[in-house]
Amino acid sequence: MHKRRPRGTLASLAADLGVSRTTVSNAYNHPDQLSPALRARILAAAEARGYPGPDPTARSLRTRRVGSLGVLLTEDLSYAFEDYASVEFLAGLADSPFALTLVPTGSDGGNRGLVDSVVVDGFVVYSVASDDPGLAAVRTTGLPFVVCDQPYDVEGHSFVGIDDASSAALAARAVAQAGHRRIGILAKRLMRARFDGPVSPAELPTADLHVQRARVHGVLEELAAWGVDKRTIPIVTRHHNDEASAADGARELLERNPDLTAVVCTTDSMALGALAYAHDQRIEVPRELSITGFDGIELAKARGLTTIAQPLKAKGRMCGKLLSSAVTERLKDQAPADPKRVLLKAHLIPGATLAPLEP
Repeated sequence: MHKRRPRGTLASLAADLGVSRTTVSNAYNHPDQLSPALRARILAAAEARGYPGPDPTARSLRTRRVGSLGVLLTEDLSYAFEDYASVEFLAGLADSPFALTLVPTGSDGGNRGLVDSVVVDGFVVYSVASDDPGLAAVRTTGLPFVVCDQPYDVEGHSFVGIDDASSAALAARAVAQAGHRRIGILAKRLMRARFDGPVSPAELPTADLHVQRARVHGVLEELAAWGVDKRTIPIVTRHHNDEASAADGARELLERNPDLTAVVCTTDSMALGALAYAHDQRIEVPRELSITGFDGIELAKARGLTTIAQPLKAKGRMCGKLLSSAVTERLKDQAPADPKRVLLKAHLIPGATLAPLEP
């Protein structure tokens, strides 16, 4: 009976070939430092001996650098691939010199333990409530992190976002300038706990998701400046930001308020759902109903949606830049730089879904 040959190690392979362990390591990590012939000889010998290459975990422990950034998403994993705004944000973040590790803790925070199980150099906290369990878990890691969108006020950490209230006000202003006064708001979820349905303006201050709360607030304040009583503006919210949920939200909003002539949506996905509902009900947009969105995703622009475009990819790139700097400072044992608050600009994109109110 033949004994199985022991699996090769870096040290045994170096001894067998009569080269240093650094030379073997360079064959994998710095091939430019070896001649092609020597590298080929090392790799062939490694394959014959069953040596898989240097252990990446051990290497990261030596260098204290993993080469990956965690992205905390308080959604299911599919959200990162289905939500168009998130896709564009992640595309910008991917420009950093790090790999990305998605950490989807779920909208109920049930997968908080994922934060403790991933091996990363730092985190981007992507649009979560201030009391979210995932954010609390990120804090306990001691790793650097950057907040994107929300919460607005995490002390000691950099923030990247936009002025959501004043940006949403641009859509409300365009609607009011077109003569509309019977206006409703269709919003992505305002509360971390699931709630689908109408929200009164008086309840808005209790909403714990800052971005959506600020956008709705911006619309209400702008319309008030045009003489619209905020108490008469209906608001309907849906927990999920997909077309089917948005179409159902539009149904509820318009069935409860059949006199509306315009709907201001706090995301493009909400607006696309409202457009789908209007099409199914044979409501002519914009002749009978004007609709605006928020985000400026490519699909919305292709559909001719009047929307507020925010720099989604630039957000991602800026988060990557700030977090990369924080990781480098930590590895060099430097004192962390003062946190930065970066507010990018959004702008109105006129489209085919907003028209002057017909007399």
